Amino acid sequence: MTDSTRRFLFLQGPHGPFYDELAGSLRRAGATCWRIGVNRGDQAEWSDRASYIALAAPARDWEAALAGHVAALGITDLVIYGEGRPLHRIGQRLARAQGLNLHCFEEGYLRPWWLTYERGGLNGRSPLKSIGLDRIRRAVAGRDTELAGAPDGWGQALAHAWHGMRYHGWILALNRGYPHYRTHRDPGVAREVWLNARFLLGQPLRMLASRLRIRRLLRRATPYHLVLLQLGHDSAMLSNSRYRSVSAFMRDCMEAFARGAPHDHLLVFKTHPFEDMREPLPRIMRQLAARHGLQERVMMIHGGKLGRLLDHAQSAVTINSTAGQQALWRGLPLAALGDGVYVLPGLVSDQPLDAFFAAPKPPDLDAYRDFRRFLLATSQIRGGFYTARGRAAALPVLVERMLEQTDACTRLLDEAESAPAMEPDNVNRAA
Repeated sequence: MTDSTRRFLFLQGPHGPFYDELAGSLRRAGATCWRIGVNRGDQAEWSDRASYIALAAPARDWEAALAGHVAALGITDLVIYGEGRPLHRIGQRLARAQGLNLHCFEEGYLRPWWLTYERGGLNGRSPLKSIGLDRIRRAVAGRDTELAGAPDGWGQALAHAWHGMRYHGWILALNRGYPHYRTHRDPGVAREVWLNARFLLGQPLRMLASRLRIRRLLRRATPYHLVLLQLGHDSAMLSNSRYRSVSAFMRDCMEAFARGAPHDHLLVFKTHPFEDMREPLPRIMRQLAARHGLQERVMMIHGGKLGRLLDHAQSAVTINSTAGQQALWRGLPLAALGDGVYVLPGLVSDQPLDAFFAAPKPPDLDAYRDFRRFLLATSQIRGGFYTARGRAAALPVLVERMLEQTDACTRLLDEAESAPAMEPDNVNRAA
């Protein structure tokens, strides 16, 4: 597929060469591509200097500057990664106001074998949120979409950390051309470089320690509820929930567990694989446990394989982590305290959290499997951002999807609604 009328403007992206390689593929298909960057890391990851635009102005001027570039270049398509960065919030408003195609990338909703590509929004702002589970189920009825399983690893973690360290290293060393740049994350650029380096160096020992703790937990054969922690700077959490810190979420979980859970049950906090302890989570857990008299009934596991923990848990609790889908895949009761693409009636519990810990209701597993089929047929692209093999798998499919006039979600729904009605018995068998 080729299209010489499409003019793409890339904003900030995942660390590494993904954006640069994607733009090269789009150019070979006839499209025109530019990149706006707000720091030296963005600039270093874009090889075509002629199409790079440095946004060196203060952040208060970004909205006017971005609108000016969109108009001057005749942009038809904006490309973003995540939805929480200040420039991306501006880009989303601009795209919706001017009717531009908004191409949204995110880590895979069904990671680690996929990346997410949607038109118009992500997570709690995904088009899926306005469709409803009934329409989703009808759209996949009778289709042979591969229903791939849920692996228990995050995937590409070391490659991700390596690209993140390089990106922040460029900013730390050579950012003089961007005097007004301020990171949207709390610890600062130097701290980001150190945290990524420490992650890479500490990963082998961390993996060993988590395996030992998981083994000890499972040998106790005590019922437990698993809390899936997210990163404190996770844009999905910050943009689609009331929480502004991981510790606030932990506090709510601990209070509800103390009120509702059976006295012989444990509460297990599972940290994100990239958790760097910018909040001292183990100390916070101990303080909360002492406040509620739960010192012998809580524990924390840092990283490690999630699958074994979910296989033996009574339930899982999250804000809106993609790991929640691994719980749903197993038919495990799931409480979600934020908004996310899978936070739909019938999939996640509608119980108050203390009642959930007392007697958690399981999801409608058939409904979740249909939902998963819909994701695989629309927004999940096989491949990844951070490895050469992952990018090689994803780019041909992405170029085709991005140049199509109608997005995959809309097309699948339209096809289902225009198809001849099935007999009730056939509908039941297909679902």
